[in-house]
Amino acid sequence: MNETPSSALERLIAQEFTLRPDLIYLNHAAVAPWPRRTAVAVQNFAEENANAGAAHYLEWLKTEQSLRTRCANFINAPSADDIAFLKNTSEALSVVAHGFPWAAGDNVVVGAEEFPSNRIVWESLQPLGVAVRIVTLTGQADPEQALIAAADRRTRLISVSSVQYGSGLRLDLARLGEICKRREIAFCVDAIQGLGVFAHDVEAMAIDFLMADAHKWMLGPEGIAVFYCRPQWRDRLTLHQFGWHMVKDAGNFDRQHWEIAAGARRFECGSPNMLGIQALHASLSLLTQIGITEIERRVLARAEHLFRAIDARNDLELVSSATPGRYAGIVTFRHRLQESAALHARLREHGVVCAARGGGIRFSPHFYTPTAQLDRALELAVG
Repeated sequence: MNETPSSALERLIAQEFTLRPDLIYLNHAAVAPWPRRTAVAVQNFAEENANAGAAHYLEWLKTEQSLRTRCANFINAPSADDIAFLKNTSEALSVVAHGFPWAAGDNVVVGAEEFPSNRIVWESLQPLGVAVRIVTLTGQADPEQALIAAADRRTRLISVSSVQYGSGLRLDLARLGEICKRREIAFCVDAIQGLGVFAHDVEAMAIDFLMADAHKWMLGPEGIAVFYCRPQWRDRLTLHQFGWHMVKDAGNFDRQHWEIAAGARRFECGSPNMLGIQALHASLSLLTQIGITEIERRVLARAEHLFRAIDARNDLELVSSATPGRYAGIVTFRHRLQESAALHARLREHGVVCAARGGGIRFSPHFYTPTAQLDRALELAVG
């Protein structure tokens, strides 16, 4: 009998995810487990280094270029030259914040619920005379309008997370991007909690800057992040890091006169993280094999399963929004009678890997998480 697409996917999931049976892993919004192919890629790379050193470095460079192309396709960037590999999301945000052509009196608009990296970096600009306008998004019927309403003629940039790390609130990036474009406000998206769950189309969403670490929903390692910079902005960002890798003709070490690379490689000052590149290349191969549409469908189905189960229990209260279009993979809830810190500790003791965030307990299952594990985790949450 021919295998159905559904059964083929389940077989693939069983092959790729080999978590210990005593764990219920609901922490992809923090650090995700690697697929089997990623672990194998890292093992093979380590063996190659041990046995041959960098004898095959030219092959490593081919993988690096392949990953740039794969990342560009993943976010619908026009070219692989629009992609840079940095250490993490915070570094990419800092490249934008401290390279942006500010003038005293300018301001930037951010949400009050942002992860510290997407707040601190903008607040660090205050000595330059740049104000930070912080907008509360929690409880807003129209969070996009709340952000836009805070902008004025001196607003140069709006920076948001595509999904808020604490509550799981998902923003309408296309709507924000269109308004920012019309008002000539730069649009910056910290995509770390959404990239790998649903499509981030930098063209359709008019995103000027997008950044995301690999180690959450993209199922990759820590220490490598994808950074997209719209070509029109590349020359306008002042560089503060320099080295051999960010210049034209980067392999010509004897050249005394140098020029900045035309593409996004200008933001990579030194040697690339080849180990991280090998790993992320493998992880993204799985995500592209399955397809982002199917991944989103499955992640949302798991969130909705949790919504229904939490709603059915009088002792649990949902923190995340269950409004369609306003959630992705993060589901945060609280117990009406127990402190979240104590509940989190008990869940950890019983093998539920999750986080205390957003005033409650944050579950973040991925597309492969069995729904039976979601039910078991909630049973443990209510004792």
